[in-house]
Amino acid sequence: MDRFPDVRNYSSYVRCVPNKKISNGKIKGSGNRKNGNPWLAWAFMEAAHLSAIWSPEIKKYYQRKASRAHILVAKKSVANKLARAVYHMLKQNTVFDVKRAFA
Repeated sequence: MDRFPDVRNYSSYVRCVPNKKISNGKIKGSGNRKNGNPWLAWAFMEAAHLSAIWSPEIKKYYQRKASRAHILVAKKSVANKLARAVYHMLKQNTVFDVKRAFA
């Protein structure tokens, strides 16, 4: 985890954040669309899908997001939150706390 100086770098590595280049409010392209780890991206999307089904706290967050945006955007948001939680778990050597991640 030392190769990622910040949680944003890790989220980018697992492809949980958009990669648009915006200048003056206009989209100028999407760079580095193949950067990162596709297997970690798949694993976090699977974890987001299953946790949105079985965990009541995550399901509540997912349903709130899905009511405002597309369901894939909501799942990617859950995947990003899970990726951020994993980063902090590995960095600080702690256990996962769903109330802290999805409060």
